[in-house]
Amino acid sequence: MRKSNLIIIIYIIGLIFGAVVLDLWSADTSPKALLGIGWTTLLLIGLFITEKNEKN
Repeated sequence: MRKSNLIIIIYIIGLIFGAVVLDLWSADTSPKALLGIGWTTLLLIGLFITEKNEKN
């Protein structure tokens, strides 16, 4: 399994955890919404690093 696939699977599990346990996507706007943005940022950084390392 490629590292990028593993990162995407971990991201999806994190989104499900955030939706069910932390209730990130409730109608209330709160600082918890920044967790979703941060999680997506970590996904993009992880994908960038793995693709960069696979090319070298």
